[in-house]
Formats: sequence, structure tokens, C-alpha cells
Amino acid sequence: MDLIVSTEALADFCERAARFDFVTVDTEFLRETTYWPKLCLIQVATNDEAVLIDPIAYDYDLKPFFELLANPSVTKVFHAARQDIEIFVKLTGKVPHNIFDTQIAASVCGFGDSASYDSLVRAICKVELDKSSRFTDWSARPLSEKQRAYALADVTYLRDIYRELRKQVEQTRRWDWVEDELTTLRSIDTYVVRPEHAWERLKMKINRARDLAALKVLAAWRERRAQQTDQPRSRIFKDDALYDLAMQRPVTPEAFDKLRAVPRGFGRSAAAAEIMELLKEVEALPKSELPVMPERYRGPSPKGAVGDLIRVLLKSVAEQNGVAARIIATSDEIDALVLDDEADVPALKGWRRKLFGEKALAIKHGRVGLAATRKGVLEFPVNPAQAAE
Repeated sequence: MDLIVSTEALADFCERAARFDFVTVDTEFLRETTYWPKLCLIQVATNDEAVLIDPIAYDYDLKPFFELLANPSVTKVFHAARQDIEIFVKLTGKVPHNIFDTQIAASVCGFGDSASYDSLVRAICKVELDKSSRFTDWSARPLSEKQRAYALADVTYLRDIYRELRKQVEQTRRWDWVEDELTTLRSIDTYVVRPEHAWERLKMKINRARDLAALKVLAAWRERRAQQTDQPRSRIFKDDALYDLAMQRPVTPEAFDKLRAVPRGFGRSAAAAEIMELLKEVEALPKSELPVMPERYRGPSPKGAVGDLIRVLLKSVAEQNGVAARIIATSDEIDALVLDDEADVPALKGWRRKLFGEKALAIKHGRVGLAATRKGVLEFPVNPAQAAE
């Protein structure tokens, strides 16, 4: 029977699972209308069985499963683990011990950036999955036989994918690549969103210090409210509305009504009253307490010739190592390292720095050149006297 129907049955399964070197894990959840993901189903497989844990239909004590997640002697194998782990961090306050992500392993084994589960099943297991249940309502009960089969497939084929990718990582000696990537997944800071840092995820540029101060407090307010009411951020305020508020800084209901990004009449709500108090505090800040804006960069444009050369290098390095270029560095990261030798980007850390980052900096400073040959792009040292000219 693949469906766990009681806490006792769950404890028995977890006891059996703890005897294996690894288990595969997946979840089904909903979060379209909530801030926190709503757990609907947990799938787990060992070498010889696969089960469904249904927290909606059955009143389990999930402690036996959480103990399995915390067991350091059992590798917990996920595919694209971040959202699954986020759920378990919310439920337990801890990141599962000894995790492995097959999407990360696939990226360093030449399967491309963000390889999907079904593409790996097709490439490694030679099976075409039926994905028609992917977007069903996983909170509805009872689960259909089709849904159960779909859910189990997400952990049964994962066993063979894990074994094959682990073998390929060992053969290519790229464990350090995998370990670097897993460091982020293993950190609880990856899953705990602190409201005071919420502004950092926003992409639009702010050019004035007081606007930035306002954006910081507004983003923190929105994050707290979304967490407290369990609503998506966008249902509180969309990003463009936050920017509008940060730059216009309305402190009266009438000023609110003049903003196009805010619903008419919102200025007289309790939420608007909270925002206006925050914005008044921002307006009262002395200049000495405003955020320090970064100095405007006056060097070569990251979109110019230097950036283009580094992008050629990236493509060459990616081809030589049989991985997607995006795994090594993104276009934004190249822009950042053109602007700053010590940019805080993955391309200048760990295995990526050894493989690509050091060469990119050498090209930037004229110590290395590139030449096109029949065998591909070759790197060659540049005479220091020539580089200075």
C-alpha cells in the first residue's frame, strides 16, 4: 500500500527508511493565494518502497518523518529542493540534514541550467512521464489514482537519477562544484526572509538616499504584513506601487489618492495610516542617517568591449567543460565584475573563480588575450608593456 494512513504506519516506514543510505523526497503544495506554502502531500521513496504522506486527509504526528529528515546518516535526495526545504524549515525550524539536489548535480554534469525532472527521467531513465496532473488542485480530496501515480513517479525515478548523477559527479571530479551549490541550500538564511532585508530583492534603481530610505521601510512593512496575514506580497502592494510610494512619499490621505499605483480611497485605510507614519519618520531623518548611496562608476561600460571579451571567454570555458554558460556566470555577474574586481557574485567565488573568474579579471586588466583558432578560442598571456600602452 503506497498511502500512509496513521502515525504508527508513518513511524514504521521511517524506521525502515533510516536503514538505507538515501531516500528520495518531494512535496506537492499550493501558494498562489498565500505567503507561506500550504503543504498538501509528501512523497518519499527508499530502494524498495515508495509512499505518500497525506497531511490533509490524515491527522498525523509528523515527528517520525522530521526525525528522518534530521538523520545525518541518510542522504535526503530532492530535485529543485529550495521550495520543498522551505516548507520543512517552516514546519520544523531546521534545514534537513545531509541533502542532495539532482538539479544542481545535473547542471554540473552537462544537462544544462535548471534541468527539469521530466527531462532527466527522459535522458537517464528512458521514460516519458505523464505530466498532466502537474497543475491539479493538490488540496482537493480524495486524491485520484492518476494523481497518486504522478506523485509517486516524482520520487521513484529520482532514485535512478540520483545514482547516475552521483556516478557522473565522481567521474568528473566535480564534487567541489556540487558542494559549493549545496552550501546555499543548507543555510537556514536561504529560507528565512527577514523584513528588514526585503528591499534587497527589488530590482528597480533608486538614485536618491531619502527615496532608498523610504523604500527600505516600505518593503519591510509589506513583508511583515504579508507574513502576518499569510498573503502574497503582490496582494499587499505590487513592486511598482512600492517605488511610487518611496519616491512620492505621501503623508496625507489626499496625497495617496493622487498616486496611480494605489487604489482610490486607500489613503483613509488603517494600512495607509501606518505607511504615512513610516514616511513621516523618513522625512524627518537628518542627512547623516540616510543610507549611503554607492559612488557612480566612471570606468568602462560593462556592456562595452571589455564585457564582450569576457562573454567570449565564458562561452569558451563552458564549451571546454561541457556545461551551460549560465552555470558558470550570468550576464549580470559579468557586468558586476567589470565594474568591481571584488564584486560579491558567484562567478568570483569557489570553483567558478578558479574556472572562470580569475581569467575574466586577467582579461579585464589586459594580462590575458583571446585568439580565435580552428580549435576554438585560445587564451594567451599579454606582454605587460603592451598591456600598459
